[in-house]
Amino acid sequence: MKIKIRYTIFLMLIFSSLAFSQESSLIPFPNKISQKGGVFLISAETKILANAPAAIQAAELFNSWLNQTNGYTLPIVASVVRKDRYIAFSALTDTSEKYLLKVRRKYVLLEGGPAGLIRGTSTLLQLAFQSLENKGQISCLKIYDQPKFGYRGVHLDVSRHFLSKEFVKKYIDLLAIYKMNTFHWHLTDDQGWRIQINKYPRLTDVGAWRSGSMSGPYRNQKFDSIPYGGFYTQSDIREVVNYASQRQITVIPEIEMPGHSLAALAAYPEYSCLGYVKEVGRGWGGYEDVFCVKDSTFTFLEDVLTEVMELFPSKYIHIGGDECPKERWSKCPNCANTRFENNLRNDEELQSYFIQRIEKFLNSKGRQLIGWDEILEGGLAPNATVMSWRGIEGGKAAVRSGHQAIMSPGTHCYFDHYQGERATEPLAIGGYTPLEKVYAYRPIPDSLTKSEQKLILGAQANLWTEYMYDEKQV
Repeated sequence: MKIKIRYTIFLMLIFSSLAFSQESSLIPFPNKISQKGGVFLISAETKILANAPAAIQAAELFNSWLNQTNGYTLPIVASVVRKDRYIAFSALTDTSEKYLLKVRRKYVLLEGGPAGLIRGTSTLLQLAFQSLENKGQISCLKIYDQPKFGYRGVHLDVSRHFLSKEFVKKYIDLLAIYKMNTFHWHLTDDQGWRIQINKYPRLTDVGAWRSGSMSGPYRNQKFDSIPYGGFYTQSDIREVVNYASQRQITVIPEIEMPGHSLAALAAYPEYSCLGYVKEVGRGWGGYEDVFCVKDSTFTFLEDVLTEVMELFPSKYIHIGGDECPKERWSKCPNCANTRFENNLRNDEELQSYFIQRIEKFLNSKGRQLIGWDEILEGGLAPNATVMSWRGIEGGKAAVRSGHQAIMSPGTHCYFDHYQGERATEPLAIGGYTPLEKVYAYRPIPDSLTKSEQKLILGAQANLWTEYMYDEKQV
């Protein structure tokens, strides 16, 4: 109940800031909008006209959101009479995300394909909520809208601090309200493995739990001794993926490798270089223990990814690939043997070999690999997509070599940074990312050619949870 109340209050706070001007305060702002004379009155007596399955699904989603924000739902009917005020959801066969929204004195028409209807529903909800400030009145207008970028993502780290399935679903609702179409679910890291893998039960029996956590700023290196953990069953995963699909959001899982893997190695230390790992990580920094580059490790990872792909129908699988320390590799005889057998000159090329081998496996299953921009080091895997987080140079390098990229620079897209004066905000990891800076960000660098620009798929915001201790703070 507390989560639902907080979520409702959060929505109301968001939308109350927009109520000053209905047509000018829509987020994101539509491609084309024209104001008409008059108003449409929306109230509990308004009806929803919907017949086709896609239209009914969008109408039911609108009702769900409307109940959260306005406190009532509307009857969904197959026909209306002349005296009725109604909102018509009209389903087209279009596979794009574009939609048409007309608000007239007597009716509202929302028209689009399955994805377009959901995007238009988000706009309609914003208008409906803003109408509370105007005695239920929505200004008559016409909106034509479609997104510029095919990839509009938001990330959530559940490894550092675990978040309930119910909260993840509410997080997805917030993404949908702002017309995001991708949810990047960071499921594994040094501090916890959060996804059930049937073939390797110790991943959650051991890897999902740590003996304590860092408390206070990283520089203090202080820890509590409170056991902490949690994980999602495969049933939970399917439920979340289905929930997102109903909102036309794709869920991309991230299974970290070769670094950021201490939780997995605590469960199965035989895939480390030393053959021994003490425990799941308690601190927020990185760790020297990473996956050993040997055949048995790839067998293990392919088994894991096979189960992951059975749960996630997404085109992309994210494998991390970032911040991989190489101290263990440099002294490991198994890694040395892999370097020798594959004519690799150094550990950077060994990392590239690791990523390319995983990519070949994913490609053989009809999937594509995404990784953070460190996967450029030592040579980029042939079909990989780069997620550029250390500024924009990684994205530029990727597209200039003919690869696709998603822009996610920490300067603009890291939502775990401070958003105001540090003295007035809870402890954060650092940085400064105010709202206006995020909203003004444009993902395509001016220095790219037109052909290179086409390889920028879009942008993504990232939310890491080292210093986000509960769902309210997230």
